[in-house]
Amino acid sequence: MRNGILILTAFAITAITGLAQSAGNVEHGKQLFTRNGCYQCHGTVGQGGQAGARLAQFKLTQQAFIAFVRNPPPSNMPPYRAKVMSDQDLADVYAFIKTFPEPQPVKDIPLLNQ
Repeated sequence: MRNGILILTAFAITAITGLAQSAGNVEHGKQLFTRNGCYQCHGTVGQGGQAGARLAQFKLTQQAFIAFVRNPPPSNMPPYRAKVMSDQDLADVYAFIKTFPEPQPVKDIPLLNQ
């Protein structure tokens, strides 16, 4: 329920601010993901961890992602304002995140099917 409210909030912020979707540069996004320390909580391939959510299979649109990163819910994640990363920078990070592989289905992991 709470996640649904957060996603709706992100969509509302997107509609109000009119963020434009633009194509992202994957290589620049990778550099930003590393330089800004995103990997420390979310993992190098978006696998997530104790401090950050899994990103490998998230379904947010680019606009919702930008709105979420600008105004994250109360957590350990800092807000990334435009002074830190521009909308284009976040579009690049979004493009990089979209290259993360989907996790392997549980049915294909032998140890979990015993």
